[in-house]
Amino acid sequence: MTSVHPVPVRPLAAPVPAPVPVRAHPGAVLVVIAAGALGVLGLWWADTPSVHGLGDWLTNAGRITGLLAGYGFVALVALMARIPPLERGVGADRLARWHAMGGRYVVSLVVAHGLLITWGYAVSAHAGLLGQATTLLLSYPDVLAATVAGLLLVGVGISSARAARRRLRYETWYFLHFYTYLAMALAFSHQFATGAEFMANLGARVAWSALYAVVGAAILWYRFVTPVRQAVRHRLRVESVRPEADGVVSVVVAGAHLDELRAEAGQFFRWRFLTRDLWWVSSPYSLSAPPQLGRLRITVKALGDHSAALAAVKPGTRVVAEGPYGAMTPSARRRRKVLLVAGGVGITPIRALFQALPAGPGDLTLVYRASHEADVVFREELEQLTADRGARLWILTGTRAEHGGDPLTLLRRHVPDVAEHDVYLCGPPGMTDAVHAELRAARVPRARIHHESFEF
Repeated sequence: MTSVHPVPVRPLAAPVPAPVPVRAHPGAVLVVIAAGALGVLGLWWADTPSVHGLGDWLTNAGRITGLLAGYGFVALVALMARIPPLERGVGADRLARWHAMGGRYVVSLVVAHGLLITWGYAVSAHAGLLGQATTLLLSYPDVLAATVAGLLLVGVGISSARAARRRLRYETWYFLHFYTYLAMALAFSHQFATGAEFMANLGARVAWSALYAVVGAAILWYRFVTPVRQAVRHRLRVESVRPEADGVVSVVVAGAHLDELRAEAGQFFRWRFLTRDLWWVSSPYSLSAPPQLGRLRITVKALGDHSAALAAVKPGTRVVAEGPYGAMTPSARRRRKVLLVAGGVGITPIRALFQALPAGPGDLTLVYRASHEADVVFREELEQLTADRGARLWILTGTRAEHGGDPLTLLRRHVPDVAEHDVYLCGPPGMTDAVHAELRAARVPRARIHHESFEF
């Protein structure tokens, strides 16, 4: 009789879960930035045993503003280096607001540094301001380079002011900001050549160099190397271009291994379409549908040269995409009920969220504001999703004059329990500011208002 020995069966290995993306907490980021600023002040304190006389006081005020400007400059660049934990945890929109607000302070510190140092030296030398400024420019190492750096920063700051920005094309504003890298290099040279805190303090020189080197490496890796790696890995190409409304088109981009990007509804990429007219600039466009297997969809309104040219892009055009970016995602949700509010082209990420957010019947409400009926995008898709998901859809068209005011101020009338909702808000700055104020008046906590604007 032949005995049969059973063959041991190995249990199937459990699927390895995808790693959870690291997200930096906004409060922690601000604490780190503040701690660095205190460290900079400590550097000045350790190198300054005593201060005597008006000239000395003015000069040391100039040293402090110079150190803070140098530190603030590199911190601002780091905020916009597209570091994934910052983009996911803080959000590109909030980072941009921090960058804009911090930029005003840094430019003010740079101007104050130059004026205070010149004034302090003039008082100590019993010389006139103009003569002392000439002496500093011509006799002190790298002061001329620092002056050029300061003028570049002031120029970039002026171009970023809201009044000036409205008159600039996005492409012009985008390339003007590249001058900040030149200013960063010139300022670094000046700090080591004439900075009293660094000339005889090797530890300070090493720490300061490491700070600039780390931020420079982050810029190089995330803004240049990573896009090239993604382009080679994912081989993105335009699959189709479809008109959605007057001046609005949807572009479907297909590629390989797109699941590795771990993109979510509500996020955006910076897109570079490799045509003769478009290859030289990347522009941010949100996903207008949840990521599908091998496909990403964006929807673009013709608001500038780049966005207008996308209507003529041919299928097969190669694409380079940087991202995903943004923290306005389903994972930010805290409550069962969700209110989505969109205005204009802000419907693109909101439409993706409307499909992707897990919800039961009655849990989702979408309010969509458009000036005219012809401006409404995705009407059929939104109505179908509303029916499929048991959601509520409120499309508001017409001018404010026709409504006798902003109809979005009636949110509490149409959504009386709005304080019990998470709110996702996206649209033009004026609209989002008004809705944000309305939500706060309705006692919706700031932590449950997930906001993104379309201001470059």
